[in-house]
Amino acid sequence: MRRLTRSVAAAALATALALVGGCSSDSDKSEDAKAGNGAALEKVTYLTSFGNFGRDSYAWVAKEKGFFKEAGFDVDIKPGQGTGSVIQTITGGQADFGPIDLTGGILQLGNGQAKDFVAVAAIQQRTMAAIVSVEGKNIATPKDLEGKKLADTPTSVVRNLFPTYARLAGIDGSKVTWVNGEAQGLIGMLGSGAVDGIGQFVVGQPTVEAVAKKKPVVLPYSNVMQDLYGNVLITSSKIAKEKPEMVKRFTTALLKGLEYSLAHPDEAGELLKKNVPAANPAASAAELQLMAAYVRSSNSGTAIGTLDSGRVAKSIALLQGAGALKQNLTPDQIIDFNLAPKA
Repeated sequence: MRRLTRSVAAAALATALALVGGCSSDSDKSEDAKAGNGAALEKVTYLTSFGNFGRDSYAWVAKEKGFFKEAGFDVDIKPGQGTGSVIQTITGGQADFGPIDLTGGILQLGNGQAKDFVAVAAIQQRTMAAIVSVEGKNIATPKDLEGKKLADTPTSVVRNLFPTYARLAGIDGSKVTWVNGEAQGLIGMLGSGAVDGIGQFVVGQPTVEAVAKKKPVVLPYSNVMQDLYGNVLITSSKIAKEKPEMVKRFTTALLKGLEYSLAHPDEAGELLKKNVPAANPAASAAELQLMAAYVRSSNSGTAIGTLDSGRVAKSIALLQGAGALKQNLTPDQIIDFNLAPKA
């Protein structure tokens, strides 16, 4: 009888401990879902610009370092597939924020391919769009692209801006063949010899060399198109109108992650690999080091995230002059300057 009593007591104690443990675990989860002021975190879905490379690692840094949580957000980071796809996903309500190339956004808006989105901060002050090849492909100048096969995602800014780049660089665009590829697979296509070049950002050079095992050859669009911004952070027009303070808080947290990443590129590369096991931390760090000169420039001074209406107007005029826009646009149709950081 005593043995039975001891067994019942032990079982009761084990059950009590399990309940306490369960409560403790639930409490921990509850705490994780709260901001620093004790309020519940707001769930946000964020898209990267183009896959999961070093140039986009600042979002993971903002999450890992607690910048999003401090601002009151629980952020789910998903890989984007280029400007057009990011716009479609955000305006369709499947994501809340993401970076796009501003020039690509102007093309989408000005040609009636997209609407209902606004830019709220600059990520890069100059465009990083480029065609990237490797040595041995006989590509050294833009004219050498004629007769070659290039790959990119269908909605990438590099691909959609190529006709304008071709006209300004003296390329016969009809002699260039484009094939489709996924963001994470483009460099592999180049390295395997399946294509002669790919749409890429200039900061992708270290990753191209690491994956393709060949020295990259880069043709930056900025050589023939000055004054174009690079990536900008966008959200839907609905969110910008209904939740302006939330947009400002998110933007501040993301830019804090960007600034930290540029100051600590090696750590940023490791944090990216922690979340994306296939990432190459050394190449990611090298991408960030190259990107630093594009995030801050003579146009923005020391400020991060600023957007200038005059420069955007020049970009629109350049695209209009090249016959790339069907509709007239003004800067405030694509940028909410009330939400953008001030210089």
